[in-house]
Amino acid sequence: MDKIVVEHLDFYYGSKQALYDVSIRIQERLITALIGPSGCGKSTFLRCLNRMNDTIPGTRVEGRVWLDGEDIYRPGMDVVDLRRRVGMVFQRPNPFPQSIYDNVAFGPRILGLDGHLSLDDIVEQSLRGAALWDEVKDRLRAPALSLSGGQQQRLCIARVLAVEPEVILMDEPASALDPIATLKIEDLMQELKTKYTIIIVTHNMQQAARVSDKTGLFWLGELVEYDDTSKIFTRPAQQRTEDYITGRFG
Repeated sequence: MDKIVVEHLDFYYGSKQALYDVSIRIQERLITALIGPSGCGKSTFLRCLNRMNDTIPGTRVEGRVWLDGEDIYRPGMDVVDLRRRVGMVFQRPNPFPQSIYDNVAFGPRILGLDGHLSLDDIVEQSLRGAALWDEVKDRLRAPALSLSGGQQQRLCIARVLAVEPEVILMDEPASALDPIATLKIEDLMQELKTKYTIIIVTHNMQQAARVSDKTGLFWLGELVEYDDTSKIFTRPAQQRTEDYITGRFG
């Protein structure tokens, strides 16, 4: 079942076009990896899916993005609710300069999501969901910035989970982490996809091959090819895909 459908998406930074006629169907509760050279539009595309690019002056979108059949760029769209439903984990961990507990509780407090569960329960469930609870349960009031880089990134994932998303966008979530922390993030993604639709931007093709179900190759703002990950990495339909994967360019 399709969770997100993108139709003929063009994106502009002022007069500069960054995405060209991108159409893609993102299936529910799978991991979709977006690969391609730096500057090819992967992160720009990712930010189109929860309208994060709206915060950049002079940007413009043409085309349609549907979330569960709803056009997210329609007039009157509740962008705050959209960004709750489609959460974002950034390249570098960005915990707030607060306690571990307050980082996770921040979203539910702001959005008033603590009606059916106490904040304590939400924090515990979110930290468990991010595979961090056992490591921090005895120091929830400690500063979030006292955690290691890998723990900080899982805390940021817990912060997203706390607002009950449907889709999790991950923009190179392990690029700043060591191999052990990277493996934990990859294992966590496999657990999370049983409940959430995950879209990850990565420059690490081995990571894309390990964790994803679907893979799309972006090149100069175009979506060159999109298919099952196993096919993309073994029997790509496009020569540019094969050239990129085999290291001939990019």
